[in-house]
Amino acid sequence: MNAEGATVGVMRLLKSPLHYPRSFLKLITVGFALVALPLILAIINNAVSINDITKRSQLTVHQAMRATDSTRRLIEELTAMERSVRQATALDDPSLLAGFAHAHVKFVESARDMLALKVDPEQQRQLRQLMEKEARLAAAVNRIAVTPDLLSALFRDFDELDILAHRLADLATTIVEREVASLESMAEGVQHFVFWQLVALVPMALIVLVGSIILISRPIAQIDAAIRRLGDGNFTSKVEVNGPQDLQNLGRQLDWMRLKLIDLEGQKRLFLHHVSHELKTPLAAIKEGSGLLDEELVGPLTSSQREVTAILKQNTHRLQELIERLLNYHETQFNRPALNLGEVRLPDVISAVSRQHQLTLSSKGVDLVVNCPPVSLEADREKLGAIVGNLVSNAAKYAPQNGRIEVGVTEREDGIRIEVADDGPGIRAEERPYVFEPFFHGSTQHDGAMKGTGLGLAIVREFVLAHHGRIEIVDQEAGTRIRVDLPRRQPPMREAA
Repeated sequence: MNAEGATVGVMRLLKSPLHYPRSFLKLITVGFALVALPLILAIINNAVSINDITKRSQLTVHQAMRATDSTRRLIEELTAMERSVRQATALDDPSLLAGFAHAHVKFVESARDMLALKVDPEQQRQLRQLMEKEARLAAAVNRIAVTPDLLSALFRDFDELDILAHRLADLATTIVEREVASLESMAEGVQHFVFWQLVALVPMALIVLVGSIILISRPIAQIDAAIRRLGDGNFTSKVEVNGPQDLQNLGRQLDWMRLKLIDLEGQKRLFLHHVSHELKTPLAAIKEGSGLLDEELVGPLTSSQREVTAILKQNTHRLQELIERLLNYHETQFNRPALNLGEVRLPDVISAVSRQHQLTLSSKGVDLVVNCPPVSLEADREKLGAIVGNLVSNAAKYAPQNGRIEVGVTEREDGIRIEVADDGPGIRAEERPYVFEPFFHGSTQHDGAMKGTGLGLAIVREFVLAHHGRIEIVDQEAGTRIRVDLPRRQPPMREAA
């Protein structure tokens, strides 16, 4: 099987139902064991092969040394035997043949030692031939020992033995060279085997490593995605973790926390609805009473009383706005994923926002400059209008008299960018991380008649996140510039989840 086929097999295995160990520690242990097992087997196999070569080379060297030594001693004993016979013949002294007998005994011992070495069959054949000729020669010497003159006839036999002994020595050298060549060939074969073994095992180990990493990271990624969904306020998707038993238990605990958060969110929503209902009833009575006083239906009012009535009406309106904004913010946070999507032309939205804030801008002499090409995107028209409207309203609060507000729209490869900038006092660097938090009021004062609720930019952030966009404050020398990036098309609900 090639590497591509092995990869396809691993991917099919990963897509099929998996049986994880009971604990995450066991999963990691099994993963590392699977990665290390092929390499360990390769190391063991290489060690065995090297050990075989080492033992065979040691045996070959030992056999060669002993065979060479035995052959050398055979040649020496033959030389000693020939010398003894020649001396006895030259001096006509049979007593000198005692050296022949002693060398003969040594020759027989050396030949038997060499046979015990389990030498090559050809060596055995030549050695036995040498022993037979030497035995016949020794018997002949013993028969005619009493007449040394007849020993000269045996010198030719000594020459033949010498030739046979040297042939045996040459054969031993040839066999040693052959064994060395065999060892070299065996070592080269082992080297090639080790190379191709590594070529096969390294990709296999890498494939197993990648598979183990995927198996280990899959439940971690599921837990991470679940925590991110809970952090973003998405409580609709059930938390499911496929993995070891302890990680599955953790997934069930996260799902239990999700259900508790849904319950708490419902209780908070119900509480706010009840509180708003209870607050609206006396608020309506106060508003109606202040209206009756202002219209002088209960009698004429003095100038001081009119001031008090105006304060009552203003704060009643302020309190009603606070309650409505609080409920609106909670509704947007709770129902963030619920978007009424459609094709929205951005110039129409900005024109509608400009008309809504025309009186406020005219009262301060603020010039609203809009640079918006004819672009459209998939969005919730109402929520998109709330995004632009809140940004323009916030800029109008902090813009100076006769100031300037710029609304710029640019097209990008990945979506639409909206920027709203004013030339007001700007936002302090230490306060920027908290600007989009609910109920946050910066230290910078504006000249509006009423203090803000601190929910406008928080609502903008919730609507931008609901559209899978991004909002940030852009650094600049003076004033404030807020940037919103929105995608042209909203991802499907499954992909978004």
